[in-house]
Amino acid sequence: MARMVRQSLVKFDAPLCETIVDTPKPQGREVLVRIERCGLCHSDLHIQDGYADLGGGKKLDTTRGMTLPFTLGHEIAGIVDEVGPDAPKDLVGTKKAVFPWIGCGQCRDCLAGDENLCVKQRFLGVSIDGGFATHVLVPDAKYLLDHDPLPVNQAATLMCSGVTAYGALKRLVDRPRQRNLLLIGLGGVGMMGLSFAQAMFKQPITVADLSPAARETALKNGAAAAYDPAEPDVVKRMLKESDGGFDGVVDFAGNEKSMAFAVSTVARGGKIVVSGLMGGQFTLPMVQWVYKRMTIEGFMVGTLAEGQELMALARAGKIKPTPMKEEPMADVQKWIEELRAGKVVGRIVLKN
Repeated sequence: MARMVRQSLVKFDAPLCETIVDTPKPQGREVLVRIERCGLCHSDLHIQDGYADLGGGKKLDTTRGMTLPFTLGHEIAGIVDEVGPDAPKDLVGTKKAVFPWIGCGQCRDCLAGDENLCVKQRFLGVSIDGGFATHVLVPDAKYLLDHDPLPVNQAATLMCSGVTAYGALKRLVDRPRQRNLLLIGLGGVGMMGLSFAQAMFKQPITVADLSPAARETALKNGAAAAYDPAEPDVVKRMLKESDGGFDGVVDFAGNEKSMAFAVSTVARGGKIVVSGLMGGQFTLPMVQWVYKRMTIEGFMVGTLAEGQELMALARAGKIKPTPMKEEPMADVQKWIEELRAGKVVGRIVLKN
């Protein structure tokens, strides 16, 4: 039997290690995909740590129900090697992106198409083995998306950073006020958001990030203006230059400082969508919330239908590629450390 090489989590809060096992045999509607590319996501770091930061010294345990060794990685694209007896045989040999946000298929949320909300979820690289490997076993053929003529690295990143940014921005479409838009945090998801926003909105797109390199990259890729949140009196200047603040704000960082910055720059009657998971705790005086008449919505990853919508837009050439860098799969731990240190602009995509 063929062997599957994995970069595995063998201990929480410790480096990934190479493990080798027998390649699994697909059953039922399962599909075995030989992985060509898998993106590295900031949430992979949280899973490796074994917790998410709740602020105030509190931590959310993310280790429950996980069996080690475990394979991280959820931005997957590759070639179908084998299918189960109930899956279409003509899938073998086809190039596919893999939608990873898979639910139980039976609960209220799954039946409504919201598998990303399923409490018994089977998210690839989060709950069941994912893409930092030579192969991945996908529970059902319906989670495979055609991506031709997109490059395989772009197709892979659409399945998490892409569908997260797209879904977050969709929450701001068709609002009554559409003067301007602010994106906070220019990591892999934020850069995707900048690209998508230019296709989805007519108003100018402003960005904010602590990194000069990220701000410069954003300006080169279509941002109308870029601000440093740490600059003295920056909020006062932004409110003046935006004529009262931003009607739509997406916080792709998701920490205490980024949310405070979002609240201070949102216009009266505006909306903030939070999709970052850097962690911490956020408080807001009720009077300020009511006075500004602001809306705040949390969002994490999209549905299969939204993944299909996004893939269709990208395949039609309506979305500009975002900055990404390909590196060998065996070097994943090196790039985890670089991402943790804030030294990555855009997305790292691992290749076999």
